Amino acid sequence: MMRFAPQQAARAASVAFAQQAAPAASVAAQALTARFMSAAAPGPKPANPEFSSGPCKKHPGYNIANLPTSSLGRSHRSKLGKERLKFAIDETKRMLNIPDDYLVGIVPASDTGAYEMAMWNMLGAKDIDVCHWESFGKGWFGDAISHLKLRDTVEVTEHTAGYGELPDLTKTKSDRDILFTFNGTTSGVRVEDGCDWIADDRTGLTLCDATSAVFAMNMPWEKLDVTTYSWQKVLGGEGAHGMLVLSPAAVARLESYTPENRPLPKIFRLTKKGKLDAGIFKGATINTPSMICVEDYIDALAWAESVGGNDGLIKISNANLAVIEKFESENEWIGFLAKDKAIRSNTSVCCTLDLTPEQIKAFVALLDKENVALDIGGYRDAPPSIRIWCGATVETADVEALMPWLQWAYDEVKTN
Repeated sequence: MMRFAPQQAARAASVAFAQQAAPAASVAAQALTARFMSAAAPGPKPANPEFSSGPCKKHPGYNIANLPTSSLGRSHRSKLGKERLKFAIDETKRMLNIPDDYLVGIVPASDTGAYEMAMWNMLGAKDIDVCHWESFGKGWFGDAISHLKLRDTVEVTEHTAGYGELPDLTKTKSDRDILFTFNGTTSGVRVEDGCDWIADDRTGLTLCDATSAVFAMNMPWEKLDVTTYSWQKVLGGEGAHGMLVLSPAAVARLESYTPENRPLPKIFRLTKKGKLDAGIFKGATINTPSMICVEDYIDALAWAESVGGNDGLIKISNANLAVIEKFESENEWIGFLAKDKAIRSNTSVCCTLDLTPEQIKAFVALLDKENVALDIGGYRDAPPSIRIWCGATVETADVEALMPWLQWAYDEVKTN
């Protein structure tokens, strides 16, 4: 059984590291925050100030000393190496209730690598609908038309909306391939439960970037043909490794379609001689993985099981969001980018403030300086805002403790 260190010791170590490693604020922000430091504290600080949207906070009780080391220094092709990789795959499939006939593989380059791998292997067989409403989805659209140059051979239709909104997804067509993000990490907007806009009898594939949704939202696997995510989001794992989930229809596409004049680098190749490279989905990774990252992921899965598995993780994320929703309902100066609750993310919670862009920077810097909330500035391409990670590794008590500090920081910045 995996042992978990006492939470207080883990938190203390995490906070101590954060105090040493917190990035220096701009000169202007430092000048503003220096003027606020004498203000009375509004209450206890969060026990752990880490609210980053990626890489995300390690799970409660995490201690790197508890990770098994027997696979370190061993070949990932060894019996032990393959066993640990296969165990990570099998546990993922079990915990997420992924259908038996779907395949799960560990691939290079985090969620980005997994999604690009799918795009470069599969797109071009059919016309395409690309749906995006924040920066990462927009990036997939850019890659489709600028790098893969798919408009030279097929029709590519863009369905888009501004930050805080969803496009009309019912305009997508069942005979086309559909690209979309399940949860827009930089906008705080997700698709609605069930993905009813995706046809059950579709002939095209759905390619879903679910990196900040898996383990926090119910995934309608029957609607998803290609699903990708990374370890460093909801489970608080490490970066650089991606997960690729394929439906039987996605496998059929790989084995029946080879894009013309599209060289694939080795780390993108999912087939050999026209057939799926099945070893990838049994632990025989394309290139060398970090076995310490693999052990870290397995540890995160064990912790997830201890809090109720996938359902327990979703419950925690929803509880964290509920804290912010209550606070927002009681304060007119803060609002959600996603005004519609049905499409509001329970992980990457994005909020606008009744402050100027410079004041928002001072607000973020002040909370950072006080070691109350780290890394909560909105994404650089998003409207001026803050972004509070509410995935399950963040404890609800810490979100609750943060709320009075948001009010305190707002009052200090607004009056100074």
